[in-house]
Amino acid sequence: MAPIPVLLLLLVSLLLNYANAQSNHSNVIPLGSSLSPDANRTSWLSPSGHFAFGFYPQGDGFAIGIWLINQNNYTVTWTANRDDPPLSSNSTLDLIRNGLWLLNGAVNESSYIDNEPSGETASAAMLDSGNFVLSSNRSVVLWQTFDYPTDTILGGQNLSNGNQLVSSVSGSDQSSGQFSLRMRSDNGNLVTYPVNSLDPTYDTFWSSGTNNSGSDVILTLNRSGVLFLSGDRLGVRILATSHYHKKNGAIIHRATLDADGVFRLYLHHFESHNSSSMLVEWSSLANQCEVGGFCGLNSYCSGVGNNGQCNCFPGFDFVNTSNKFLGCYRNFDDNGCRHSKDPATLNSSTFSLKNMWWNDYPYSVLQMKEEDCGISCLEDCNCAAVLYTDDGCAKYQLPIRYSRVSKNISATAFIKVIQKNITTHPIPLPPETVGPKVLTETKRGPILILAITLGSISCLCFIFAIYTLFRYRHQVYRYKSLSDNANLGLIEEFTLRSFSYNELEKATDGFKEELGKGSFGVVYKGTMSGGNKTIAVKRLEKFVEEGQREFRAEITAIARTHHRNLVRLLGFCMEGSRKLLVYEYMSNGSLANLLFKAEMRPIWKDRVRIARDVARGILYLHDECEVHIIHCNIKPQNILMDDTWTAKISDFGLAKLLPPNQSRTAVEAEETTGYFYLAPEWKKNALISVKADTYSFGIMLLEIICCRRSIEVNVPTPDEITLSSWVYNCFVAGELEKLVEDENVDIMTLERMVKVGLWCIQEDPALRPLMKNVILMLEGTMDIPVPPSRVV
Repeated sequence: MAPIPVLLLLLVSLLLNYANAQSNHSNVIPLGSSLSPDANRTSWLSPSGHFAFGFYPQGDGFAIGIWLINQNNYTVTWTANRDDPPLSSNSTLDLIRNGLWLLNGAVNESSYIDNEPSGETASAAMLDSGNFVLSSNRSVVLWQTFDYPTDTILGGQNLSNGNQLVSSVSGSDQSSGQFSLRMRSDNGNLVTYPVNSLDPTYDTFWSSGTNNSGSDVILTLNRSGVLFLSGDRLGVRILATSHYHKKNGAIIHRATLDADGVFRLYLHHFESHNSSSMLVEWSSLANQCEVGGFCGLNSYCSGVGNNGQCNCFPGFDFVNTSNKFLGCYRNFDDNGCRHSKDPATLNSSTFSLKNMWWNDYPYSVLQMKEEDCGISCLEDCNCAAVLYTDDGCAKYQLPIRYSRVSKNISATAFIKVIQKNITTHPIPLPPETVGPKVLTETKRGPILILAITLGSISCLCFIFAIYTLFRYRHQVYRYKSLSDNANLGLIEEFTLRSFSYNELEKATDGFKEELGKGSFGVVYKGTMSGGNKTIAVKRLEKFVEEGQREFRAEITAIARTHHRNLVRLLGFCMEGSRKLLVYEYMSNGSLANLLFKAEMRPIWKDRVRIARDVARGILYLHDECEVHIIHCNIKPQNILMDDTWTAKISDFGLAKLLPPNQSRTAVEAEETTGYFYLAPEWKKNALISVKADTYSFGIMLLEIICCRRSIEVNVPTPDEITLSSWVYNCFVAGELEKLVEDENVDIMTLERMVKVGLWCIQEDPALRPLMKNVILMLEGTMDIPVPPSRVV
């Protein structure tokens, strides 16, 4: 229970805030008002002029949001539809009776903000509190930005259990970043963790340390700068208090989950319109390196305070030297370990790093001495690194996450490295033989010594020459063998091989065995020279001869995508109008065959895993690869299964290879079954975004759940012909078991997957979730509201 004086202080503060809110004048915005980046009015100001609502520059276009106007720049406090593509300069935002409507150029008109059905909008206002509101003709607030925070809460704003803060990518990019702050519903603990975490409980790197199990907890920032938690059982727990004592001018407080993952309380002091200052009054963490995920995979954070630096482990290089936060990749190949009878005899070693720690799951923990810990990793092909602590020797596989070094950490890390070049040592000469002393002086003595010396040197040079010749021939033979097998280790991983048409014609036996046919061409099975590597060769159609340089650039961009759920591109052929792509061979066919043609449907657990695999692959294409890719053709026929039954996406990036006037036609000209995966935007000739892939994934997710096509004619009742309508009717009626008859399924997982699928196939792209939220919902780490009935 909080002390009585503290509660009284907070009560008085809240009453003052309420009184200030009631007297908070605003510039009333009447119906018919509009904003545009190209117009004279680009924003609506609050009465004090400290806040503005409207268009602000982002990327190569504009976004709509609220920002705090500083002396020389602006601080964004809220963004609408923050993950949508930038808006064009000729966009307009109109205030009408149904709310705020956005016309994005001359392409797509949609309701930007949907009002509650309690009444029609009569006016809007940008308040001095930083809150933008839509009101009825009776001054009833129908909608306000304070109810939908992005990465910031302002003075007088609350964060309840149902909401969260998600950091921005950077100070100049307000789209969703990689960190989340939310209230845990099970115990009322305020926590921060990476948004892509599979286990937020384990990956939490900061918490408020509160426990209010069984009751809602609210985070509040009042206008006096007090940041506190309150709940029925918790009482009041103060996190931070402003200590700024200057009285002249206006003071505005904000609490922001910054791009680096640290939750901070800021104070802005406006002495006049031409003079302002900003102070950081509190930080959840004193060191950026304490943020889980501040540095990318296989890298570690070093530094103190706000000067965190990312470094690669020994044997690793940065994925992108200009953006070190993307992590590192291993610069050597250890495939030889699994083919060696004694891995310890390989040219490998361990580098020890003192004061190192990472927050990840070990696959083995052994009790042994520190000097034996690193050796045990050398003898284990699965081991990439070990962490030695008082609890024992913990072994880890790649990737290594959430690593940092600090003098306060007592653990020691051992990183396994396989040397690229074997260092040769000179052969030691045998010691001089001591013979009987020759007392008689002779002139042949010096000559004999000189002859022996020159002979020895000549012999060593001859031996070295023979050794060099054999080593050179061995390296040439090894390189040729690796090239013939198309298995170039690290080089293959980051470069493409250029094939001739004759090579591929020979590899496919004259393009004899057809594996499948899609909108971009026919795929044939082939075998590389040597006969020990099977490949898939796609003959591209509808591609013109012009643009050879552009074609090579696009293929190179596709080759830079590396993910376990993407089919890997190995090489290409480009000879005039002949254009072919070489992919890794997927031995278990397509997901369509598995769902619709197999004698026995896949078990439920496998279907859940496949759905998550596909979602992770799409997320990588949309957000995580170097060149963001909209697939435009997600369907079961383009999901292939490898020899371990891992789902991998194929044909990604190919839509960009077609001429602009053919790309839409090629996708829309899909076979009859492919047509039903296209989002409504395709049929309306509207702007295509990543949400088009979300729609296609939603249709396919429902097919994965039910193991049937989206449209089936041979069904017991007419209601079951269209899968999406039948699924929604079963969901509303509480009869989801009809979708998976005679199967043992987890009903909670089934309901979660159905709700996700129904959200993904909403006709309005703005209602469809982003793929990273789809993954969170599929994994059960994000609440899923009841989907509306408007599906197509």
